[in-house]
Amino acid sequence: MNRKALILCLIILPTLANAQRWKRQRYEWVAAIGATQFLGDVGGRNQIGSDWFFDLDAPSTRYVANIGFRYKISQYVSAKTGFSFGEIYGDDRYTKEAYRSNRNLHFRSPIVEWATQIEVSWMRESIGSRYKIRRVRGRGRKGSRVYVYGFAGVALLYMNPMAKYDGKWYSLRKLHTEGQTFVPSRNEYSNWQFAIPFGIGMKYAIDKKSSIGIEYGLRKTFTDYMDDVSTSYVYTKWAPNALEIRDALNYDDVAAGLADPSLSPISPDAEWQGGCSACPGQQRGDPTDLDSYMFMMITYQRKIRTTRKGLPKF
Repeated sequence: MNRKALILCLIILPTLANAQRWKRQRYEWVAAIGATQFLGDVGGRNQIGSDWFFDLDAPSTRYVANIGFRYKISQYVSAKTGFSFGEIYGDDRYTKEAYRSNRNLHFRSPIVEWATQIEVSWMRESIGSRYKIRRVRGRGRKGSRVYVYGFAGVALLYMNPMAKYDGKWYSLRKLHTEGQTFVPSRNEYSNWQFAIPFGIGMKYAIDKKSSIGIEYGLRKTFTDYMDDVSTSYVYTKWAPNALEIRDALNYDDVAAGLADPSLSPISPDAEWQGGCSACPGQQRGDPTDLDSYMFMMITYQRKIRTTRKGLPKF
């Protein structure tokens, strides 16, 4: 082998070896904690109901925790699956918007979510150096310590909207607060729903094995009953025939109290409704805008050791 060929091999072989090193670090555990926000009919800012980020309600922030597993398909594409456990919350008393404040609805719901998402980036993630040699440049670290990605996927979630009555929390689904099963067009909703998660994340490499980051994700659901509010009143305590309607619906004190906890039959903006903001047939929610919720999480990632065949060592 002549000198030029030898020099070429010495240049190319380390480069090829390093290019394949990411495959030996393609698996990692993920853990995260953070906050949730609900975007639906209940709660919201001091304005007429808005969509997406414009209806954030800080007092209704709750918690979320996540544990997951990530597999790097290529240097730019990863797949992640994981479980999240948290709570969402909404309360009309936190808003000064006249109609919702007078409506006086509230809820909380546990969120148990299993999500699988595809993550895509234009950056190469740092894979670290084999040896920690100080002041050595060029071969010590490949890729960026900061790694930004976008993601989208599919999620299966469990929800169970609840509200408090006389100091005790009750599950709302079986109470049929909007006449589900009694009104032919309103079926009882399921505790299990699908959602589409999408968002953006960032990781910063601490060392060869570990990284920390932040991830923001919005979950768009296919239900309008995460807060048990969607359509119109079927019962209100302000109706002249309230007792007859209550008997027809088989409502007890709890169901009646949670179907209509409004503070007054009239609110300052109710003129367009004929002066009554909480009467049978009047708007209780907005069925044209399905519910969403958001996660903002601080993440920790840890690479998993692999075997000689590239499989993870659990």
